[in-house]
Amino acid sequence: MIVVNTETIPGKMIVELKGLVQGNTVRAKHFGRDLAASFKNLVGGELKGYTELLVEARREAVARMIAQAKELQANAIVNVRFATSSITAGAAELYAYGTAVVVADYPNAYPNPVPSAGENAEPVPFAAPIQTPNPDGGINYGN
Repeated sequence: MIVVNTETIPGKMIVELKGLVQGNTVRAKHFGRDLAASFKNLVGGELKGYTELLVEARREAVARMIAQAKELQANAIVNVRFATSSITAGAAELYAYGTAVVVADYPNAYPNPVPSAGENAEPVPFAAPIQTPNPDGGINYGN
């Protein structure tokens, strides 16, 4: 499963849109971690217990998002984002979401540009939508 935070995947074209997928987890503070964090606040530095908690939460939320995409028979998730929110004192939600898609390799590894208008112009040799980059960073669809 390809998971990216961009709208496109280099060398791939989106051939089917499956929809929004998401995964979340709610985590509560551990008393031991909270006590260690209180001492660390006195001297400064990284709160490693909380860092580990967030890494675990992020992994769990992404795993759930990927499982949902697999149920939709997607092979990639694009435009992935993370959000957090406080649920109660001492508990927080980590939410991961993105767009499930089916991607395929471009013929010849990169899309054929739209042929110039001319008497010898040939049509693009495949029926799938063509995605070509445009100068503002977006994608043009069509031939």
